[in-house]
Amino acid sequence: MRRADRTMHEYSKLRTVIANLPYLVMILMGVATIADGFSFSRWAWIGAGAYLAYGVAGAFWIMIFMCPYCAYYGTRGCPCGYGMISAMLVRKGSRNCFSEKFRRHIPVIVPLWLIPVVCGGMALRNSFSWWLAGLLFAFVIHSFVVLPLFSKRHGCADCPQKDDCPWMQGAGGRQALPQDGVKL
Repeated sequence: MRRADRTMHEYSKLRTVIANLPYLVMILMGVATIADGFSFSRWAWIGAGAYLAYGVAGAFWIMIFMCPYCAYYGTRGCPCGYGMISAMLVRKGSRNCFSEKFRRHIPVIVPLWLIPVVCGGMALRNSFSWWLAGLLFAFVIHSFVVLPLFSKRHGCADCPQKDDCPWMQGAGGRQALPQDGVKL
């Protein structure tokens, strides 16, 4: 289906909450992995709290620096609701810049997928625990398999910017098409 043929789907509040659950679960599993990996010590809770704060800050980073350039900005068409929140925080940018902004700002949140793996792996190396190994395995499956599949099927499937999205290109999507005379 071509970009021009797609209509923007409007998401209910319930579907928006559901769309955020995989990210929330990933963050909470990361918090649990960090806290358990370091034996629920004072420093473990500080590290887990810092990771939680980073997860919240990461969501706002996306809302501030990426969402203004998305076709969903300021609409109920944004599956996770970030577009509506973004419209309350910053002014709209040019849709032509979305691909560039995506490439520039997604790396800011990538460590959210890596920090619990590193912390959990270090903790397992120092003192093996089946509970922590299971928690770390669950984190990896959820974060690297479930969350991306859910995102692609829930939010990306009907996206009007799917054709020029770096995420979809790397996920077997179609090659990016120049939009409004802009070279990508």
